[in-house]
Amino acid sequence: MPGNEKKGANTDPDPDPAPYLFLTFEMKRADMAKPYDAKKSFWTPDGEGGFLEGMLESENGGKVQVMVGHDKKTFKKEQIQQVNPRKFEKCEDMSNLTYLNEASVLHNLRSRYQAKLIYTYSGCSAWLSILTK
Repeated sequence: MPGNEKKGANTDPDPDPAPYLFLTFEMKRADMAKPYDAKKSFWTPDGEGGFLEGMLESENGGKVQVMVGHDKKTFKKEQIQQVNPRKFEKCEDMSNLTYLNEASVLHNLRSRYQAKLIYTYSGCSAWLSILTK
């Protein structure tokens, strides 16, 4: 498997990547418990190159007001991006994401890395390792 170090003799089989690829049932259940509204959940820019999740409060022309944490912030409509349904949290294959936008891909990679799920698919069969040395 690309990106891993072989721990035995050259004739030993490669280590099983499953613990670093697939979610456990407990992880899925915890992710499904997070609040989500398909029409109001959006990613907003955080000002540092990342994104924060917020709930849409109001829309007025080209401006939207989003509740991020306990703060109401105003953005241009083009700056916010939709959040994927919770069933796609830590998704193994990112091409399955409902909303394939920059914020959703970065969130998926970050949440998988934090959960020690360091391998993911992107498209047909390409393996990506998000583990950095």
